[in-house]
Order: sequence, then structure tokens, then C-alpha cells
Amino acid sequence: MTNKINNNNNKILLNHISSILTETINFSILALLFSLESIFILQKWSPIYHTLTALSFLLFTIAKHHLSNPPPLYLVDFSCLKPPSHCRVPRSTYIEHVKMLDFLDEESVSFMAKVLKHSGQGEQTYLPPAIHFIPPNSSHREATQEVHMALFPVLEDLLSKTNTSARDIDVLIVNCSGFCPSPSLSSIVVRKFGMREDVRSFTISGMGCSASALAVDMAGDILKSCGESNAVILSTEILSTGWYPGRDSAMLVLNCVFRMGAAAVLVSNRREVRKRAKYRLVCSVRTQRAFDDKGYYSAFRDEDSDGFTGVCLKRDLLQVAGETLRSNITILGRKLLPYTEMIMYAISIMKKKYFDKSTEIYVPNFKSVMQHFCLPVSGKPLIREIGKGLKLGEREIEAALMTLHRFGNQSSSSLWYELSYIEAKEKVKIGDRVWQLGMGSGPKCNSLVWECIRPIVGEAQKRSLG
Repeated sequence: MTNKINNNNNKILLNHISSILTETINFSILALLFSLESIFILQKWSPIYHTLTALSFLLFTIAKHHLSNPPPLYLVDFSCLKPPSHCRVPRSTYIEHVKMLDFLDEESVSFMAKVLKHSGQGEQTYLPPAIHFIPPNSSHREATQEVHMALFPVLEDLLSKTNTSARDIDVLIVNCSGFCPSPSLSSIVVRKFGMREDVRSFTISGMGCSASALAVDMAGDILKSCGESNAVILSTEILSTGWYPGRDSAMLVLNCVFRMGAAAVLVSNRREVRKRAKYRLVCSVRTQRAFDDKGYYSAFRDEDSDGFTGVCLKRDLLQVAGETLRSNITILGRKLLPYTEMIMYAISIMKKKYFDKSTEIYVPNFKSVMQHFCLPVSGKPLIREIGKGLKLGEREIEAALMTLHRFGNQSSSSLWYELSYIEAKEKVKIGDRVWQLGMGSGPKCNSLVWECIRPIVGEAQKRSLG
């Protein structure tokens, strides 16, 4: 351990020395060019010498800009958890258990059955052992056991498939919205896997279904500041302490739709991973509408009239989601869409504002720049609504619908189950772009756009966990 720490300290020192040398060389070249130009002016040499100086300065500027650009962020690989079979909950079993809960009346049971029927979930979704108890055992101990069950196997699988040691991880980010123990979730993982004492670990809570995309963006920013390094993102939602034991229908919805799942993601800005990485990050966009009261309270953890805590979902949630998505794709469109699409979009806005109020605003064709879409799987209505708003067809929303059907809504980790589904179908080709769209409470909207940089085949046979 001491040798590993010393090696990392030496690495930091070498990076610092290299930075100083680079700045010294840059300053020396600029001083040399300035001195030469001064001599040419004083000696009244031919104008061709001034031209050469100007060209040299231009070449220096271009080279400096190229060399100073940070290395791109690569997605090396990822793993998705397939929970054990004893955690499987068919819909009929779920409703049968709900009927045995004495605090729920017939109206509440009927409401939950209706939500479950229209949710888009299939018969093979999973719930943690604590929720299988009647009534559910929402204790801290059970929640901690769920952390072990969700995060440990999926990280072990990721390290195995990428041939990476836990001690090669420089940055660790764990996101879980509702369960925030002390010591933190990242500390639990560091202890279990014996990571280095200088690993930069972070735990993100309260960010909802958008947290995994946010964590990738955060990892990219951190890696820029610490040189060529590896980062692991662990995304999950611990349900053992999230069960709502009341009868408020607005809070009962999450009991019906959230399911067990987890994902582990390895990203890196090391240049040597370029050959084995699957994707390169093209861009990321983060937006939120927490400043708007309607959006802020659209999904809100609160107490009901009986003092039970749960997350209340308001009826205007779909409208809020649309407004949140609009601001995000506006920025994303400016980064990726061709000028023709942006011009048509701008013309439609001006026409609606100044000439014809009934004119529909033109929806840019994102399918012209992206081939695959990983959408929020909060429910079939939301998937359909987002698909409609973005003018996507059945092919583009297939991954979201099938992930929802097979695994349910797994909060932030669902994005990786969708990508796993697309890869298993061998639909991703070199040069294809994948849009991962995460939306969560706040409300927040986070977009990641990846470009495939190597052939992806045989993933259905390789995946042992998902």
C-alpha cells in the first residue's frame, strides 16, 4: 500500500514539474518571437521576415491550443445488476401482498393495482428482500444489506470484465437518492474493495433519476483536474427504506413503480484506453428548473396527514417534465444539430411569436445526428410523451419500453440497462451516437452523448449480470 501511495505522490509531483516546464517553454518561445520581431523592426529588414514571425506565432498558437486540450472522456465498459431470482415479484404476487397490509383500504389497493397495470412493467421485475416482508421491513440494517446486494456484485463484474484492479480507481462516485447512511455509501465500497487511501470518493444523494448522467459529467470534470485517471460511477436506488406506509394516492405511486437495480460504469481519460474503450463522450448538458415553484414541488418528499414520509407526485408532472426537457434540448441542439435545423427552429419561434399564434414550433430532427436513445423509464406514459415530443418512432423508444417491461423503473441506473439492451441487439456501429437522457426531481435534466469508437458484438453472451 505504501509503495502505491508513493507512486501516486511521485505521479502528482511529475505532473506538477511537467506543467512548470511546459509554461517555461511557452514563455521562452513567446519571448524569442518577440525579440526577433523587435530586431526586424529596428534593423528595418524586409517585410518577409515580419511575415515569417507572424506565421511562427500563428503555428505556435495552434499547437498550444491542440496540446492544451484535455484528453477526451472514454466509457471503457459498464455492468448492470440482475438481482437474484428470489427477489422477483410478479404483479399478481405484489397485489396479493399489498392486500395483506392492514393499513391499506380497498380503495388504496385498487389504486395501486391500476397504477401497476398501466405502468408498463412485466412479470419479472425485482424488489429487495425487505419489501417481501409483510409488512415491509424498512430498517437501516435491511437497507445496508440491500447496498451490499446491489453494489458489490456489479462492481466485481465491472472490474473483472475490464481487467481492472480496485486499486487502479482514482475517483469513485456513488449515487443513491433516498438512502444516505454514515459512513457514506462510497466509504462502504472503499472499505469492501480495499481501495487506495488517496482515492477521491463522493456520494450523491437527492438527485433522483438524473443522478447517473450527472455523475458521469461530474467525473469528467474531476478527471480534467487530476490528469490521466480512472473513475467508477455506481448508480442505484435503495428501496428498503423508501417504502411509503400510508394511504395518500399521490405517494403510493412510487411503491408501485420503483424496482431493484444497479449499474457500475468505468470512465477514463487515459490515452491508452482508447483502443479498448467502447465510447467517447461527445458532449454533456445539465439543466434544472428548481427556481420554478411548480417544477420544484412536482416530485417532493414530504409527510402526509398521518405523519408518514413519502414522495408526492403532482398531477402536472408530465407538463413539468416537458418544460425541463425543452431547456435541455435547446442547449444540446445548439451543440450538435446542423445549422439548417436550428434555422428552421428559430423561424418557427418567430412566426409563432409575431405572426401566427397557432403555428406549431418546429421540433428539430435529433435523429439526424443521433442513432440511439436511452430515455427516462419513469413509466410508459412519460416514455411515449418524450418520444412524441422529440418525433421519435417505435425503434427509438424500444430500449426504454423494453427496459421498463423487463426490469421496471430502476431510477438512475435504468440508462445503463437501456444501453445494455441496445448493445445486446448489436445495433451500435462504429461512429453511431447514443443519447442518454436522465430526468429527476428538482427538476433536473442531464444529457450525455456518446460516440461508438470500436465494434460492439457478442455482448448478450458476455453479460453475466444483466
